[in-house]
Amino acid sequence: MIHSHVDWLPLPLLRRLGVPFLTTMHGRLDLPGLSEVVRTFPDAGLVSISDHQRRPLPEANWLGTILHGMPTNVLRPAFEPGSYLAFLGRLTAEKGPLEAIRIARAAGKPLRIAAKIPRAETAYFRKHLQPHIDGENVQLIGEVDDARKQPFLAGAAALLFPIEWPEPFGLVMIEAMACGTPVIAYRSGSVPEVVDEGVTGFIVDSDEEAVRALSELPRLDRRRVRARFEQRFSALRMAREYEGLYRELVAAAGGADREPDLQPSPT
Repeated sequence: MIHSHVDWLPLPLLRRLGVPFLTTMHGRLDLPGLSEVVRTFPDAGLVSISDHQRRPLPEANWLGTILHGMPTNVLRPAFEPGSYLAFLGRLTAEKGPLEAIRIARAAGKPLRIAAKIPRAETAYFRKHLQPHIDGENVQLIGEVDDARKQPFLAGAAALLFPIEWPEPFGLVMIEAMACGTPVIAYRSGSVPEVVDEGVTGFIVDSDEEAVRALSELPRLDRRRVRARFEQRFSALRMAREYEGLYRELVAAAGGADREPDLQPSPT
């Protein structure tokens, strides 16, 4: 049983090996030429990381959708609301950092941005973002590692996720939830599948709606945010769903007479 995470590249090799395999797709699928790839490998079993991700390729051999998960002990929750809004992600237009700045300014709340400046986006940063970064109302704290990510997210009143593209999943949303921090996100891509409206955050369609949602934050229980993360987005839940697919594929390949070895390999 082979599980690939590198999209399309291994498919010519995998189908020659004579063993069951599946591929988890991690990127966007609305790109030119992908329908032709699917027609070339019609039997390749694919797993999407959200239902929205797979929409451009309904003809593909989808085995299921398995939402991402993460270990529950990596990011610790904080149940007292923080004083600032958080933005964590690449400083590209599609991720919505300028929208986050506008939302925070309209709401009268400080914004802290955790990100590095991609070399390819230097011009965008200098023109659209840098003029707003004053070190007080809008702070750029740089890229955060795993150790700094926890206090950054846990100390925020909310994570702003005003994306402008069809996000396949958006791991930062569940990282915030793991910290007990609600998410205010634009209705795009996977967002409606990840954010539970009125429980783990709010889904909005404009800056104005985002500002109104910020005023509703006090009615959200950060303990419920964390509990819903544990229920829906744990690594254990994700692993069990993949294990079910592995067993189905092995059985369909004629291996039903033997139990597949699903124990991790020694390192």
